[in-house]
Amino acid sequence: MDAVADILYKASVWVLPALVAITLHEAAHGFAAYVFGDDTAKRAGRMSLNPLRHVDPFGTIVLPGILLLMRAPFLFGYAKPVPVNFWRLNPPRLGMIMVAAAGPAMNVAIAFACALAFHVVEDLPAYVGPWAAENLENAVVLNLVLAVFNMLPVPPLDGGRVLVGLLPRPLAFQLAKLERVGILLVIGVLFLLPLIGRQLGINLSISPWLIEAPVEYLLRVIVTLAGLE
Repeated sequence: MDAVADILYKASVWVLPALVAITLHEAAHGFAAYVFGDDTAKRAGRMSLNPLRHVDPFGTIVLPGILLLMRAPFLFGYAKPVPVNFWRLNPPRLGMIMVAAAGPAMNVAIAFACALAFHVVEDLPAYVGPWAAENLENAVVLNLVLAVFNMLPVPPLDGGRVLVGLLPRPLAFQLAKLERVGILLVIGVLFLLPLIGRQLGINLSISPWLIEAPVEYLLRVIVTLAGLE
């Protein structure tokens, strides 16, 4: 029973932060698209704060669970992509950049809000305070990981779409061709390559400087700005 209770407790301090992170991330994409002239996401009900409208069974539940069992260096998951008609954005290139950046920007904002919320944890009842503190701590880290990961400059990740919007058209067109295979490349480099390296006795992990270092830097900035030091 203790093992079951431990599992349920760990789930309780991760599920809420994860649902908030993915829900607001995806809703932010839809809202930004609406601001720039495309109401596709709104008509599809994807500007909603209902997590069920954004959860992808494999990407939100199965994949993170597999990575957790594999003891991956960090968890990764995704929600249902928000439908955006980029041709309706006005202006198109700026619209693409802002729509793509809106999700990671929302995650950073959530992380900062959760850091600020630590100031009221000590005022909570003793039986709630530690649980709330773990939720907030996990929310800060999870949102920063999501923000950094999604800003990797490879389509279809948000950073890739931002880069497509910034590059000259010939280069942007070439980069956009990675849309269908980009996520497979990212998963291969960040997750499969380290597994192969461990079998060969070689450290092939690039996540420490590609993901962990930016997350640690953002964490230091947020902790300082939130007055937690």
